[in-house]
Amino acid sequence: MHTRAQGSFNAAAKDAAVEVLAAQGCTVRVSDLYAMKFKATATAEDITGEVKNADHFRYAQETNLAWEEGKLCADITEEQRKLTEADLIIFQFPMYWFTVPAIMKGWIDRVLTLGFAYSQEKRYSQGIFKDKKAMLSFTTGSHESMFSSNGINGDMNVTLWPLQNGILHYCGFQVLAPQIFWAPSHIPSEVRSTMLEGWRTRLQGVLGEKPLYFTPLDCFDREKGYQLKPEVHEKHATKEFGLTVGIHLGLALPPNNQMKAGV
Repeated sequence: MHTRAQGSFNAAAKDAAVEVLAAQGCTVRVSDLYAMKFKATATAEDITGEVKNADHFRYAQETNLAWEEGKLCADITEEQRKLTEADLIIFQFPMYWFTVPAIMKGWIDRVLTLGFAYSQEKRYSQGIFKDKKAMLSFTTGSHESMFSSNGINGDMNVTLWPLQNGILHYCGFQVLAPQIFWAPSHIPSEVRSTMLEGWRTRLQGVLGEKPLYFTPLDCFDREKGYQLKPEVHEKHATKEFGLTVGIHLGLALPPNNQMKAGV
């Protein structure tokens, strides 16, 4: 999954991933969203034929029915096919306004449809894609120091929580630690080259990496609004750090919970 301008650092990072993974015998498919002119808006046009309730159009419910009936439009169906076949998804993008660019958010909104990517019963650690891995690989405009716990942008772990927990892990993905290229436009070209070499090295073993930690679904009580079960809460209440960035129990955030596996 890729958004970039040709000749950009993101394009170079994508090319490195394609090259290294293909050399390992992986079949690599690239969705270059800008080149595809991928439609970013989730609308009724995403459904072929009549919608069930045009007077009160509800996107999630209508696309769920369309998915079941094979009536989603061709670009969504094609991306869903790629996703079904994939073992690892890499989202390569420049971070815009602390999140993904609009065209990539559109891919998320339109491709990860109800039924196909998640359901009431199948989400988080019991999600539909629990046997697949996903990761974010992105560039920032700001230096790393600005995204620290005492930097002006705030802790990058907090910035990543909605993307990695609220989208990827929500759909069940095992989320690998993000690959962050800090402020490549503000550093010398030789440092950019070193960054890319580090990425190439990581890619050699990326398929064997352990995922980030998220609190399992069975730690929550469905009957009580998916609150943490009392026994789980009690067990962790006396610890220094919360369980995760989002489920922190009012404790200090676990350091690098969204940036490094095994913490």
